Amino acid sequence: MQDLAATRIDARPAPALRRYVRSYVGFDLRGFPAGVHCGPPGRALTAVISLSRPLGVGAGVDDGSPVTRFDSVAGGLMRRSVAIHHDGRQHGVQVSLTPLGARAVYGVPAGELAHRLVPLDELLGALGVELVDRLRAATTWAARFAVLDELLLRAVGRGDGDRLYPVRPEVAQAWRRLVVARGRVQVGAVATELGWSRRYLTERFRGEVGLSPKTFARVLRFEHAHDLATAHDPLPWADVATVSGYADQAHLVRDWREFTGRSPTVWRRGEVLLGTG
Repeated sequence: MQDLAATRIDARPAPALRRYVRSYVGFDLRGFPAGVHCGPPGRALTAVISLSRPLGVGAGVDDGSPVTRFDSVAGGLMRRSVAIHHDGRQHGVQVSLTPLGARAVYGVPAGELAHRLVPLDELLGALGVELVDRLRAATTWAARFAVLDELLLRAVGRGDGDRLYPVRPEVAQAWRRLVVARGRVQVGAVATELGWSRRYLTERFRGEVGLSPKTFARVLRFEHAHDLATAHDPLPWADVATVSGYADQAHLVRDWREFTGRSPTVWRRGEVLLGTG
């Protein structure tokens, strides 16, 4: 096997984009054993642009989901991991959008993309094609991030941002409340704060975001646990469960199986890309 090499470059988008785009990540991983990486569910909509060969992606892990190859792919919010099949090499750029920014960048609510993987050019049209071509032509990470800023600002400008794609302020407030609490807040309490019934909040939130507020809260709790489990010096599983708000380790294991298709132990053993930065 060739020597392992792992590069990860994080960048913030241009200030005018930060209401809609959380982050950029450039990655170049080489020499790892072939395998299937679990792309975990989380608070952001993820788009990935490959800078080399097409990505092989399935909508579920170890469940027989068909693998589709994409030069660039955008996904909505999920309640389970996607399977990223790799031969030990991954080279590309990841863009994370807030659910409330999907309207401004893509022109559709995040709810329309929930549980889906679609080619990026289906959402951005010719801009999506140009984005892939120019990212692949760029020779530095700084140049690639500048391309992302330029083209995503153009995408937002086509719809004039939030003005033509308004999000109900109550839904935005509920989303922020859940994110700040990392899911550790009662949905009924959030509804009361808004002056809505729990049922009405659930309907409006699901229509905009794609998940019910209860499911989104569970995803946020799992995301916190996943962050703890992928740290360079991870906590024991029992401590991960406690810190991220699970009742006990068994509760964590149940959610981990649901969201990744694997037990925590099997997941860790199979994730050959862990520790790559």
